[in-house]
Amino acid sequence: MGNSSEIVSFVLAAYGNVGALKYMYFVIIFFWYLLICVANTVLIVVIRVDRRLHEPMYILLCNLCVNEINCSTSLYPLLLSQMFSYSHEVILPWCFLQMCCMYISGPAEFWSLAAMAYDRYISICHPFSYNVIMNTERVCILILLVWIFSFVSFLLSFSFIFGLRFCGNIIDNVYCDHQLIIRLSCSVSIHSSISIIFFVIMSIFIPFSLISASYVKILRVCRKTSTENKQKAVTTCTPQIISVSNLFVGCICYSIDFRFLVAQVPDEVRIILPMYLLICQPMLTPFMYGFNLPKIRQSCTMLLLKRK
Repeated sequence: MGNSSEIVSFVLAAYGNVGALKYMYFVIIFFWYLLICVANTVLIVVIRVDRRLHEPMYILLCNLCVNEINCSTSLYPLLLSQMFSYSHEVILPWCFLQMCCMYISGPAEFWSLAAMAYDRYISICHPFSYNVIMNTERVCILILLVWIFSFVSFLLSFSFIFGLRFCGNIIDNVYCDHQLIIRLSCSVSIHSSISIIFFVIMSIFIPFSLISASYVKILRVCRKTSTENKQKAVTTCTPQIISVSNLFVGCICYSIDFRFLVAQVPDEVRIILPMYLLICQPMLTPFMYGFNLPKIRQSCTMLLLKRK
């Protein structure tokens, strides 16, 4: 296997031989993926059907739910299909497609939360200008920019992988991770390290800084307002703060696993840690917003009563 023309597929070697347990794993993973899709779709439908929710905050939430479905679909179908495979082979185009979807949905998650934080900042700190600044047209443009920026960020960071020559095809993971794919290339240049740093800065550091700045300003304003306004701010901002905190924890788990503790933790933990965000975040979003925001709860109740 001396060059890329001889490598037609990657082997996902982390599945191992789990015997009859694969049926139990398949059922658990399948229902978890199904629950993610149903929960996020219900929230999207509720926002779409109820005209009272056609506001910037809920339109941005709808976009976030779309991204959760995209993020989950980039992982779980391949994961399920490999459960009953003996070779665990994935052809290069499918592997690259999975990597593309995963590393577009990542920046989209952070930038979507940054857009939502900006929306809350305008709503709380500049309430009289809110309808002018955050009208429907501008929100749609903002969502479009989120996806364009996420796609461009991925292309600028990882498109070089598509042209690499590979001298191996064994990926020690259950999905196509870019770091492990780069390690299989015949020659690793400094470009790979620079691209990862660029991706982290553009897709995580900058939006996280914008989110932090927005909430610092919100906190300063809330200190000077009435108790009622403080309670309203807490109600609308808490889900986003929890989402951002969960993303931060997930990024730490990913970094620790691949940079520090690879040889010091069990294989199961080493495999699950990088997938923490793909497992928890898509489910956290609909349930945090669905059960915490009063308008969403009311709309869900009304839809259920109408069906009855």
